[in-house]
Amino acid sequence: MVDPVTAVAGVLIAVGSGMANEAGKRAWETTGALVRRITGREVPAPTTPEQREHVARLVVESAAGRPELLAEFGRLTGGLASPLTGPLGVRPRLPSAPHVFTDRRDVMRQLDDEATRPFAGRPRTVQLHGPEGIGTTAVAVHWGWRRADRFPDGQLYADLRGRGPGEGAALLLRELGVPDDRIPPAPADRVTVLRTLLDSSRLLVVLDHATSTAQVQPLVVTAPGVCTVVVARDRLAGLGAVRVPLGPLPPRDAKRLLTEVAGKPAVAAAKATLPAVLDRCGGHPYALHAAARRLSTVPHAPLEPTVNGANDPVGSAAEDTYRRLSPEAARLYRLAALRPWPALDAPAAAAITGPRQADADALLEELADALLLDRTGDGRYRYRPGVRAHAERTAAAGDGIAACSAALARALTHYERRAVDAARAALPESWRIPDALPDHSPAPYADRGAALAVLAHDAAVLVEAVAAAEESGDAPTALRICRALWPLQLKAGHHETLLPALRAGARLADAQEPGTRMSGALHAQMAHTCTELGRHAEAETEAVAAARDEAAAGHLRGEASAVEFLGLLRLRQWRYPEALERFDAAGAILDGIEPGAEGHADLPRARALLERHRGRALRGAGRRDEALPRLDRALEFFRDRGEGYNTARVLTDLAWTRYEDGERATVLPLIDEALAILVAEGATQHVDALRVLRERCVSGA
Repeated sequence: MVDPVTAVAGVLIAVGSGMANEAGKRAWETTGALVRRITGREVPAPTTPEQREHVARLVVESAAGRPELLAEFGRLTGGLASPLTGPLGVRPRLPSAPHVFTDRRDVMRQLDDEATRPFAGRPRTVQLHGPEGIGTTAVAVHWGWRRADRFPDGQLYADLRGRGPGEGAALLLRELGVPDDRIPPAPADRVTVLRTLLDSSRLLVVLDHATSTAQVQPLVVTAPGVCTVVVARDRLAGLGAVRVPLGPLPPRDAKRLLTEVAGKPAVAAAKATLPAVLDRCGGHPYALHAAARRLSTVPHAPLEPTVNGANDPVGSAAEDTYRRLSPEAARLYRLAALRPWPALDAPAAAAITGPRQADADALLEELADALLLDRTGDGRYRYRPGVRAHAERTAAAGDGIAACSAALARALTHYERRAVDAARAALPESWRIPDALPDHSPAPYADRGAALAVLAHDAAVLVEAVAAAEESGDAPTALRICRALWPLQLKAGHHETLLPALRAGARLADAQEPGTRMSGALHAQMAHTCTELGRHAEAETEAVAAARDEAAAGHLRGEASAVEFLGLLRLRQWRYPEALERFDAAGAILDGIEPGAEGHADLPRARALLERHRGRALRGAGRRDEALPRLDRALEFFRDRGEGYNTARVLTDLAWTRYEDGERATVLPLIDEALAILVAEGATQHVDALRVLRERCVSGA
């Protein structure tokens, strides 16, 4: 029999991990209301494993002799699509193994030894490390495919390049088949869910391009059937893994690799210069592949003097290849490397260099064919760090400061336009979105979803654009890109990815435009993302700063919204009376907006939303008789306005409130009306949760 404290803590984990969508957030509020009803007092919402166990113990102790209350806890997760409920049915696979691989027998043996040793309570973990271009990723993937039979549940792969542990956990959860709207927004919850899902699995996990122990340690699973291979350039201290260094290929293996890639005729034709080519490559597989490409295409080209020295095989290989590029491709190669863009596509390349987009497509392909860019698999490209370093040095020496600055400015203008266009198409009614750019024709989008998809696709690139704009002193561009991230925050999450850009935006706004609507807006965006990430103390600080700056700017609509953020934070924290106070305060601010003033036309809708929030707070506080009239008024407004989604949300609030009061007969019509709306709008997660509530009402559960 499962210990009651463990069972309740498990429910708290399952409900908390489902908060990536509105249905999950509503279940979290329901959980808080139930905890308050059982314990008879306000209990802060748990945010750590220790706090969850404390709350679970309080619930079990308070429910002693009342088993029906504990049973209600068990029913909370029924129908809630959390990552811990429902079969995933996905067997993840590694990327394709390299076509040409020289046998590194010693390394393979060390990997085999760690994967097969007795568990004895110590995670099976290997740290495979070596300099750039030495083939660490190829070794990990090749070994994983050769030993696939040892991992019947699959092989997980995550490229951690530029990502934190929470983003890495999200990548792994997606590989396991968890949909985005079931991936918890908070990094700690993602890690908890990942470990829970893998606890009884027999899996290989490859964590590629790791840069620090802090990035990797949370993702190292302690389950007996899991083996983790961490791939890094440098040794990571304190990881507790078996270290397997990867060095240059011996001369025989280096020649074999060069011959297999270039072909015997090309190598034979280069016989006179072959020793110099092999010496220049230094046993590095990347340099050997690049040399093979040159030998097979221009077999008689003389070897140029080494610029970067024998200690930099990647840079030397890049130099040799660069000298054989077309002038247009060489210019793109240099100027696109001025920032570490996570990805490049043809429109960005065209903006950076100025050629037509059709030419940009061809130039990117030329660079990828020459191994100076890597294809990302989604139609975009990126540099290897060592290759980008060579390109950046070459740009500084050959193009000069003025040309480099102009290229970076064109890139920032391109990303600013793309972000603002997509944001305005994704959320046209929001006053938080920047105005359209002058003298610019916005890009067309098929619908809101298509525009939101562009923002999601570009998220990491836009974060880098904000950093580039800040460093180059272009605060207006950085701030406008940050403002354009709002639809992505509101509708699709990506909070951990966006956090560095939002921090930069709030910092810039305080420095450049303190006490203005701009600084208020950026602090409000920070408050929203920090709330979703579970950084509640920081979220409160940011919401207070947003309210302060909006008030200083005389923007009452923005000030009310910031105070409303504080109320929503209190709901998340299960501090229901305080939430009600904040919603009342936001309503009082709205009352100060005079007819004809900005925001006055939006007052009825803003007040209806606050009525709904007040009803939620009253329900959580156990004051259901007061909650119902508030929810009824919000429902009437949204029905009259024909806002289907918000109508369904209020109907759902009313259904849960009446269900908890035992009014089963009045709940069914509310559920059926909400279901009809949500099915029509394709809101699957809401539909699933409501259908379970309906089944309970019909069965009398």
